[in-house]
Amino acid sequence: MDETEFWEIIDSTREAAEGDPEDHADLLVERLVQFDPDSVLDFARHFEARYNRAYRWDLWGAAAVLLGGASDDAFDYFRCWLIGQGREVFEGAVHDPDDLAELLDDFDEELDGDGEELGYAADEAYEQLTGVVAPDLGLPPQPAEPAGTPVNLDDETALAARFPSLMDRFGAV
Repeated sequence: MDETEFWEIIDSTREAAEGDPEDHADLLVERLVQFDPDSVLDFARHFEARYNRAYRWDLWGAAAVLLGGASDDAFDYFRCWLIGQGREVFEGAVHDPDDLAELLDDFDEELDGDGEELGYAADEAYEQLTGVVAPDLGLPPQPAEPAGTPVNLDDETALAARFPSLMDRFGAV
């Protein structure tokens, strides 16, 4: 599975789910079980590589603005959700997280930002296909610390200075 096919699967299942992250995860599993186990593992590698790539302080700060704060787990689930938003939103956010203010049509704190189930979709599909837990993907582990300059996630003034567009559009922490 190549990168284009990976993003096509993400986009088509998100559109069918009409933006609901839980429905998106269910549809993603349904789609992945149509592939052979090796293709599901390829999908999982694409997902995991992007998940690790998004382990950045600036994205964590953007998540804190959008979610009204972001614990370790909340940031993990946010990164899954961000991948689920598709290539344009994901790549734009990695390039400059403040651009999420323009890249997102809307952000509902009750519905958006938590893609935990998306992170398990490939594992679930693989297990349904094979009856066993997915093997190690052979990717380097996530770094111990996020990339980039640390962001004080509790300092609303610092977040507003770093993410002015997000703060203006989506409000205070």
